[in-house]
Amino acid sequence: MLKTWDIAIIGGGGAGLTAAMYGARGQRDVVVFERKLTGGQIAITDQVENFPGFPQGVNGSDLGQLMLAQAEKFGANVVYEAVEQLERLPSGLFKLRATGGEHLARSVVVTAGAEYRHLDVPGEEALTGRGVSYCATCDAAFFKDMDVAVVGGGDAAMDEGLFLTRYARTVTVIHRRDTLRATKTLQERAFANPKMRFIWDTVVESIEGEGSVTGVRLRNVVTGEQSSIDVSAVFVFIGHLPNNDLLKDLVTLDEAGQVDVDLRMQTRTPGLFVAGDVRTQAARQLISACGDGATAAIAAEHYLQELDAHSGERPVVPSIHATV
Repeated sequence: MLKTWDIAIIGGGGAGLTAAMYGARGQRDVVVFERKLTGGQIAITDQVENFPGFPQGVNGSDLGQLMLAQAEKFGANVVYEAVEQLERLPSGLFKLRATGGEHLARSVVVTAGAEYRHLDVPGEEALTGRGVSYCATCDAAFFKDMDVAVVGGGDAAMDEGLFLTRYARTVTVIHRRDTLRATKTLQERAFANPKMRFIWDTVVESIEGEGSVTGVRLRNVVTGEQSSIDVSAVFVFIGHLPNNDLLKDLVTLDEAGQVDVDLRMQTRTPGLFVAGDVRTQAARQLISACGDGATAAIAAEHYLQELDAHSGERPVVPSIHATV
């Protein structure tokens, strides 16, 4: 007989571990499925300086392990398997097929996140977290008074590039086309900023450095000419790929493939909640993902209370907003 969990959480990043902590602390049977490393993308970040409670910063992997320990302290279970299929049965239960077997759940919180689009060039993977970054808000302060590069030409590249100018000495934008795709307002701000420079019709061939980024090798896509520039960091903003494969038949997606949710992280499928970077309008910050996870777990608890009230299995615990 398959195990039936109260709350199954898909993804063990900040959103998933926070949801697990809240759910388990509420005396629910909670399981977290994580296919890689608990902590999510933050686990590969060397130093996290913008998470409350750590004025001196904290190593991302260490922070992920602290979150995991806190969730497990309250009784959350962690299964290191990938969930390959999710469906809602006629009974209202969810069936999850993981690499190690099948599970049932009364509610599901998906915190599968989104993957940054990578350049897929030599040096990128080895130097990620050592000068290669996908988040200026997270890492700009590490490169104060240094020369950095931004790869991309859309809104994210210009917005994050402008943020970088608060810290960096120069910000060189490398774009494969001869015009930007960003909105006109962002373009005007970028062109007017004296710290921003532009290299057009150019792609990154490799990222150079031993232990940390020291430069990039470039190729002009029109002339084929190769060149190099010295920089201390490369910020890549060429889009995201939401991890939505499990959800397409159960939710509504926006144009970018992100999941539409309400303020409670509820999708159009009852009992299915989505939190963190995979949802629409996500801030893509660890602190906001954790907030999403807490909201989703609280909403899942209310959903389970409603189920229990109708089935007579358990008494309903009044919410903090109820008149008692």
